[in-house]
Amino acid sequence: MLKHLTSKITAVGPITVAEYMKEVLTNPVTGYYVRGDMLGPDGDFITSPEISQIFGELMGVWIISEWMGAGRPQQLQLVELGPGKGSLAADVLRAFSQLKSVVGGASVSLHLVEVSPALSVIQAQNLTGGQGGPSSDGPVYLRGETAAGLPVSWYRRLEDVPAGFSIFIAHEFFDALPVHKFQRTDRGWREVMVDIDPHGPQQLRFVLAPSPTLASSVLVQAAEPRDHLEVCPEAGVIVQQLARRISENGGAALIADYGHDGTKTDTLRGFKNHQLHHVLSSPGSADLTADVDFSYIRRMAGEGVTCLGPVAQKTFLKNMGIDVRMQVLLRNCSDLSTRKQLISSYDMLTSSSKMGERFQFFSLLHPSRFSKPVVSAGLNLDRTKSPAPLPVAGFTELRFS
Repeated sequence: MLKHLTSKITAVGPITVAEYMKEVLTNPVTGYYVRGDMLGPDGDFITSPEISQIFGELMGVWIISEWMGAGRPQQLQLVELGPGKGSLAADVLRAFSQLKSVVGGASVSLHLVEVSPALSVIQAQNLTGGQGGPSSDGPVYLRGETAAGLPVSWYRRLEDVPAGFSIFIAHEFFDALPVHKFQRTDRGWREVMVDIDPHGPQQLRFVLAPSPTLASSVLVQAAEPRDHLEVCPEAGVIVQQLARRISENGGAALIADYGHDGTKTDTLRGFKNHQLHHVLSSPGSADLTADVDFSYIRRMAGEGVTCLGPVAQKTFLKNMGIDVRMQVLLRNCSDLSTRKQLISSYDMLTSSSKMGERFQFFSLLHPSRFSKPVVSAGLNLDRTKSPAPLPVAGFTELRFS
């Protein structure tokens, strides 16, 4: 990867941080996400679904809640962007099976958007028991069925997922998309580029573009107060696609990621063996990530959908009833080591010093989700046709009696 990048820079000059990230992470030959399995204790980082199954179960409850809030449509497509090992989807489906009496009448299907061939094999093993197989059916490159009989389809692009009422989940997906970095200078905004270090031909360094680039001219808002800025145009495109699909076909999207609401500046970092790793060192051997700017996500979503959040993961999970779920699990568990593991995973997910504050939840919803009930003016009042909207789970504090 380093040889490839230095050859490219030698030929065309310094490249943008976005192009660097795209090459390092998704190059079809040597990209980090393409080469193998990087998740879990033996990989470079671990995600919430690997820490506790409660996380995915609560996501499943959220999906069912929004399906109910939309009037229980007959067809429900679960769509996950960047599904990792498939752990989150498996836990979501477990919640569906536990609540079969609620969703039993709906036709449910699972659609996974995944660019990594290695991860799609792991997902198929975890979700279909390895029964899935290659597909030549248009944009679907892999197809299978869960043990419960739910159809599962794999796609490389969001736009290939069929139209229809869908609830989209994106957990630690947007933080891996390529960002452009900009720095305010005495001469105006300049884009941060990646160049070859003249003091070491096998090393890379950050430099500032000597003049405005197309990206710095288009992507920086005129009233931007920060001195350093990260913008992810690809995230903007995907959010616009999600917003359009929700607006036209109904549904919702839940985004959970490292993030902020337009306040942070330089957040690009690398992870290797669960430790911070210099972004430009040994490209292709470590994960690269940048915090999601939810103020940008909200702006890109437009007026066709209603946005909620961001709220901290700690707040979201507590609103979803994680404390009640933990009490039930601990009450029914007598094994000391299992109880210790449950408490440890709960602390990791909710503690402010761990994942509780660093991760944020954000949702896109159809505007009709909040429509007020229509009350007839005549004597025959029929309130059943237009019930009051349900509170949005996770973003509203729920009280348990």
